[in-house]
Amino acid sequence: MTITLRPGSTVMFTGDSITDCRRLESVEGLGSGYPLRVAGEWGLRHPDRAVTWLNSGIAGNKVRDLEARLQADVLEARPDVVSVLVGVNDVTWHTFDPDGHVISAEDYAAGYDRLLAPLAGTGAELILIEPFLLPIGGTIEVGGMRLGAEERKKWRASLDPKIQAVRELAHTYGAQLLAADGLFAKLAATTVPEHWAADGVHPTPAGHAALAAAWLRLVE
Repeated sequence: MTITLRPGSTVMFTGDSITDCRRLESVEGLGSGYPLRVAGEWGLRHPDRAVTWLNSGIAGNKVRDLEARLQADVLEARPDVVSVLVGVNDVTWHTFDPDGHVISAEDYAAGYDRLLAPLAGTGAELILIEPFLLPIGGTIEVGGMRLGAEERKKWRASLDPKIQAVRELAHTYGAQLLAADGLFAKLAATTVPEHWAADGVHPTPAGHAALAAAWLRLVE
């Protein structure tokens, strides 16, 4: 069952850099990524149903960061729909940063659960977007670090159980699940992965367009 966006609804996107996309530098406050594309396409499809679109993503955030700022950055806006994408910073290059902290899948799931419980308590409808990683070849630079294929295999081993945790939480909370990891895996099978995310983590404009199209399929 899809989510119905009624006239006057408020939709909040929250998460890390993939959602942030320099939102504070943009006129609408939505950044340049999938939240902006969702809002634009929705307006074209439903000019008679005005929706307030908000973005509280912050680059570098992990689950624990979203949990810490939930009240001020999300709940106080009293959104009707909350879309969450978080998890890649609990894996990726932080694995190789001596000052980084990579949480276990169990701790990630517990923190995500604590994040969702008060949201569900408000009656807001939820859209959970899986964290994802595209199979980029060669050596790439992410977060100022140069990492090869072997390191990224470790990312995948750490990420997969976290993706499963998001799927289980979506079921538990009756949330809409955007299976982004599977979406990008399918796209990367027919077009070079770099077309969708040059570093395997941060979507290109084409990647953001794909995310937005998938998001819009979850609402009516």
